[in-house]
Amino acid sequence: MISLTTRFKIILSVLAVILVTGSFILYKKGDTPEGKNEILIKALMQGLNTGHYQPEKVDDSFSKKVFDLYLERLDYNKKFLMEPDVQQLRKYETAIDDELRQGSFQFFNLSADIYEQRVKDSEAFYKEILAKPFDFSQNEQIELDGEKLTYAKNKEELKEAWRKQLKYQTLVRLVDMQEEQKKKLEKDPKAEQKSVEQLEKDAREKVRKTYDDLYQRLAKINRDDHRATYINAVTNVYDPHTGYFPPKAKADFDINFTGRLEGIGASLQERDGQIRVMEIVPGSPSYLQGELKPGDIIQKVGQGSEEPILVEGMRLDDAIQYIRGKKGTEVRLTVKKPDGSNKIIPIIRDVIVFEETYAQSALIEDKDKIGYIKLPGFYADFENKNGRFSGADVKKEVEKLKTAGMKGLILDLRNNGGGSLADAVEMAGLFIEQGPVVQVKTASGKAVVLDDRDTQVQYGGPLVVLVNSNSASASEILAAAMQDYKRAVIVGSPTFGKGTVQQFFELDEALPAQFNPYKPFGALKLTTQKFYRINGGTTQLRGVTPDVVLPDAYAYLEFGEKEQDFALPFDEISPAKYKVWNNGKLNLSQVKAHSQQRVGQNESFGLIAQSAERLKKQSDNTTRSLQLDKYKAEQEKAEAEAKRLEAAQKEVPVLNVKRLQQDLQALGTDTAKLARNKEFMKSLKQDVYVEEAVAIIQQDLK
Repeated sequence: MISLTTRFKIILSVLAVILVTGSFILYKKGDTPEGKNEILIKALMQGLNTGHYQPEKVDDSFSKKVFDLYLERLDYNKKFLMEPDVQQLRKYETAIDDELRQGSFQFFNLSADIYEQRVKDSEAFYKEILAKPFDFSQNEQIELDGEKLTYAKNKEELKEAWRKQLKYQTLVRLVDMQEEQKKKLEKDPKAEQKSVEQLEKDAREKVRKTYDDLYQRLAKINRDDHRATYINAVTNVYDPHTGYFPPKAKADFDINFTGRLEGIGASLQERDGQIRVMEIVPGSPSYLQGELKPGDIIQKVGQGSEEPILVEGMRLDDAIQYIRGKKGTEVRLTVKKPDGSNKIIPIIRDVIVFEETYAQSALIEDKDKIGYIKLPGFYADFENKNGRFSGADVKKEVEKLKTAGMKGLILDLRNNGGGSLADAVEMAGLFIEQGPVVQVKTASGKAVVLDDRDTQVQYGGPLVVLVNSNSASASEILAAAMQDYKRAVIVGSPTFGKGTVQQFFELDEALPAQFNPYKPFGALKLTTQKFYRINGGTTQLRGVTPDVVLPDAYAYLEFGEKEQDFALPFDEISPAKYKVWNNGKLNLSQVKAHSQQRVGQNESFGLIAQSAERLKKQSDNTTRSLQLDKYKAEQEKAEAEAKRLEAAQKEVPVLNVKRLQQDLQALGTDTAKLARNKEFMKSLKQDVYVEEAVAIIQQDLK
């Protein structure tokens, strides 16, 4: 069978024969090869339409989707383009498909010309507006959700939109500065005390400095940078995980593809002009600090106590240069939380603490001894057969807990973003006799079933698997398999819903030697496969719905694969042949009923439900007052409510949790390891979800 990579190269080689017979001007030393962009877009479209899992029909409907997505990303907050500009571009709304076939960039070039001019126009706006004091006694409001905004009809309307935006940003700075001054005076009554007028002036100057920096960066963005945004609007109509990486972005492969940031440890994505946190790397500074979460939007980046830099509208690779830094230095991220609130998160840059990425276990002593295993990710060291593999590590932890006398096991996959598929299959095999675990399907072939072929059952007792909305990919595969076999009770909140597989294709490697003068072209990340459960349903879009759904503070917020533009749909194939687990007495209706009773009487879960409603309400309220007193009152009320709920949740009963003796001995006298162990134990002892998992095992699975 020909591999997908080989087939991709053959396709582009055939395309190359067609392309070289065209009228491209030959390469002249020292010049940019003319016709390169035409070659690029034709090669990309050929690759997309022949290699993608579910190719799109490139027609007028496709053209409209690209048009809308590109326009949204070009000016999400509607602060540059005006309605006449959009109408001028709209004549291309159904012509993009024709341009793609011809290798033409007329629509893109016009959009870039207009956008670049509007950026120059707006530079005068912010300088003029910020030169005068704002009146914060006026009863005004601002809409912060770009999707709810409309394009300005003329320059006067656009300038007014800028005035409100700059006034709001100054207001936020002013309130922060007032709070800082208040704290300083509480510590030292003789500290300098500035008037509101002086603080307002300082706040405006800081906003002015932020925009000076922003426009210096905007001036450095070239036409090819804009072109990559346009091309990705084309690729993302196929699905959100398919994308084009120009040579500069591909050179920073570790950041853009693997998502591992040296410094803070987070996977980021640029979407609609915003830098979004997609995943927190286990063992990283962000993971250990604990406040940065998937779904957060990074608005500003500051170095220690220095004035932060605005990164909204910035290219991802440029923003990353401000976030990365030397070990031991501090970066302060101003983030917008999913509920609409803003938070400054200080993170000390460091290397990943690998021990934190590995499986860890503990013993919970209740009526019976219950084993607990936390698995942050499905790690595997493919370059070293003697390295760490998550499947083998979990097997060792299970053995240790069995030896310690556990009568039930909790496998915690919350916030586990996935990883090695082979280890997920191996791990499933620890809990079943043998049989299929997952089905993997390409567009052209039939599904390949990946089996556990080991007849040995490592652990056959009561099993609960904990998941949440950040459990994705391999986590979903393992949870789905345990659910389909009726081997475990899945507990928590619905999972992320990513059931697709991507592969990178280097265009420079795929195109033959006659195209060397035009290289480099970059790379195409292509969705090539889909995961299916053994019951036939895909994990794509729907993820895994737990058997027992528990209250979740983020339950009502938009998160997960289903919220992505043009996500591939849920579908089903034929189920694999498997036999459900029959060694236990899994009565799910009884488990659900008993859990519902306990949760209804549990004050902590009641508070979590209240938090979820509060977050939903705040998320839906996308307007803010521009009146100083009213804005401060709104912020103080929100902060007070958040603190009340946070304090109340600390009153949960404390579980009796112990580390196994061999694990304590392994910590030795290393102060860093001892400190991390203390935090691990502290959070576990007061984890209300683990508390409910213990109750499920004790009451319904014995």
